[in-house]
Amino acid sequence: MKFAFYTLGCKVNQYETQAMEQQLVALGHQLGSFDGPCDGYIINTCTVTAVADKKNRNVIRRCRKMAPEAVIGVCGCYAQMDPEAVKALGADVVFGSADRAAFIQAVLAAVEKRQYFQSLDNALQRRSFELLPAGGLSTRTRAMLKVQDGCNNFCSYCIIPYARGPVRSLSLETAVEQALQLQREGYHELVVTGIEIASWGYDRKDGSNLCQLLCAICQAVPQMRVRLGSLEPRVIDEDFCRSLQNFPNLCPQFHLSMQSGCDSVLQRMRRKYDTTRYAQSVRLLRQYFPGCAITTDMIVGFPGETEEEFAQSLQFIRDCGFADMHIFPYSRRPGTPADKMPNQLSNATKAARSAAAIEVAAEMSAQFRQAMVGTIQQVLFEQPDGDDFTGHAMNSVLVYVRASELHNQIRSVTITDVYRDGVRGVLTPPEEDG
Repeated sequence: MKFAFYTLGCKVNQYETQAMEQQLVALGHQLGSFDGPCDGYIINTCTVTAVADKKNRNVIRRCRKMAPEAVIGVCGCYAQMDPEAVKALGADVVFGSADRAAFIQAVLAAVEKRQYFQSLDNALQRRSFELLPAGGLSTRTRAMLKVQDGCNNFCSYCIIPYARGPVRSLSLETAVEQALQLQREGYHELVVTGIEIASWGYDRKDGSNLCQLLCAICQAVPQMRVRLGSLEPRVIDEDFCRSLQNFPNLCPQFHLSMQSGCDSVLQRMRRKYDTTRYAQSVRLLRQYFPGCAITTDMIVGFPGETEEEFAQSLQFIRDCGFADMHIFPYSRRPGTPADKMPNQLSNATKAARSAAAIEVAAEMSAQFRQAMVGTIQQVLFEQPDGDDFTGHAMNSVLVYVRASELHNQIRSVTITDVYRDGVRGVLTPPEEDG
C-alpha cells in the first residue's frame, strides 16, 4: 500500500514523521506524494497556537476533499487536545501525541477493515520516553535525534505541557548509539532536538544534565556536526560552556529561547528567567565561543504589553545583537491562562510591533552576516537554487555558491558578500581546503 505524510509544527513533529515513514517502509509499504493518489494520508498536527489549529483543520479538510475514499489518519498535539474536532472533519484514525507504532498499525487496519479507530491517553500521566528510529529515508544531509519529550514549564501562553506531558528523557547510552548509527548512515550533521532539551535528564533524578549528554554525543561522533535545538537560557552557565568549548564538531550556533526582552512581560508569561539572567547567558556564549551565532524567538503584543514594555524589548534585542530572530505576534490559545488575561491587544497593534521588531532583527542579521565577509566557512551543501548550490555554515547562515553539484559535501568557502537571506562565497581551492 502507498501512504503520504503531511507534517505541521516543530522539529520534533518532523522527527516523529520520519520515524513513522521508516516504520511503514519496514513493513513493506510505499511512500507517495501528499498531492498524489494513495491508500492513506497521515497528518501530524501542531497545536501551539489557535493559528496552528486552523492550519490543521484546513489540511484535513483539503485532504478529505481531495481523496474522499482514502483513509486519513491524524495524530499529534492537535489531535491530542481536540480529538472530537478531528473526527468531525472526517478523519478515520485519531491518535494523540504518543504511541506512533500503534497509530501506524491502526492506519493499516483502517485501510483493510474500513472502520474508525481512536486511541488517546492522559498526556500528563506519561512517564516513559517513546523510543523511535532516528534518521530518515531520503537523501537528507542532516538527521534529527530526539532526546527529550514533554515540558514542565507551563508558560502562561503555552498549551504544550498538556499536549505532550511531563519531561521524559532518552537514555544517554541510547542517544549515543543512535548518533553512531546515523554517522554510519552517512549523515554529516546531527540536530539534537526535543520539546525542551534543556530539561534533559531532569526525570532521571540522578544529576544527569544536558551538558553531559552533549559531551557524550560530540565525543562519540567526531566526524559529524552536532547542532543544538532551542535552549532555555538557564542551562547556559560556566560549566556548560567550559565543557563544550573544545569540541570542534559542536556548531557555534545557539538558539536561546527569549520571548520578551522586558522583565514585567516575562513575569506575565511565567518564564523562569529575567533579562539579567538571559544577558548573562549571551555573555558567556560569546566569551567561550567567539563569533558564535546567537538566535532567538520573540513574541510581540502579549496581553497588557505597553508601549514602554515593547520599547524595552526592542532595546534589549539590540543590546544582545542576535544573528537571527523569529518574530511572532501573540496568538491567543484557548485553554491557556494568557487567553483570559485582560488588555488583549488589537491585531493592528500586534502587526505594527511585529513589523518594528522584524526591522531591528533584519538590521542585526545583516550586520552579523557582513562580519562573515572575508572569512572561510565550512559549509554543508544541501540543494540547488537556480545556478547556485546552497548549504549552511557551522553558524547556520545560508551560503550560496555558484556550482552545479555539491549535495551532501562539506567544503571550505570564502565568503565574499552578503546575499539575499544569507551570504555568497567561492569554493576554496582543494590545496587550500583546510
